[in-house]
Amino acid sequence: MPIRPVLVLDIAGVLATNFSPDFWNSLTSNYRLSFTELIEFKKEIREELWTGTISEEVFWCRLKKKFPLIEINDAKVTLLQSINPLLAVTEIPYWAEIADIHVISNHRLEWVAHVLNPIQPYLSSITISAEVGYCKPQPEIYELVRCQIASRGNVLYVDDKEKNLHVPRTIGWGTLLADENGEWIKEVAQILQGSSS
Repeated sequence: MPIRPVLVLDIAGVLATNFSPDFWNSLTSNYRLSFTELIEFKKEIREELWTGTISEEVFWCRLKKKFPLIEINDAKVTLLQSINPLLAVTEIPYWAEIADIHVISNHRLEWVAHVLNPIQPYLSSITISAEVGYCKPQPEIYELVRCQIASRGNVLYVDDKEKNLHVPRTIGWGTLLADENGEWIKEVAQILQGSSS
């Protein structure tokens, strides 16, 4: 029986649209807020949000406290509407026939569940930063994924940010930077076909 290759995929920018900056732009235009101030808030809260140090509710409370004009219920809808499946999601069932697929992301499960639920049967593991307490590019989050990889096959990791590829390279994973046009999808297909022949 051949050794199955392993595909590790990011979510934002790979499997789903990245809600930033669209979400923050929407808040800027809807409530006439300073985009610069919103981005500063995003930077201040980033690590706490992505590592799960704070709950989603605390995030919304802090946003409201900092920017009282924002209607939080509307903002919640806007955020979820800005996170949509990308073309790669349709490839997952086919890739799963050849490779073991793992997902890793700096995200909140509440915000990406609607993207992951349809493809969950094809995934070997899902590692979301807010659930595990580490966020990329911290080495610990990649180690959590590595511990869940059963196959001894080659690992290919896909992310849309170059800074998140360095640690995977140090642990022997192949890496691929996802481009906005989705050309990376063809590369993955070629790599997987080559490994199965």
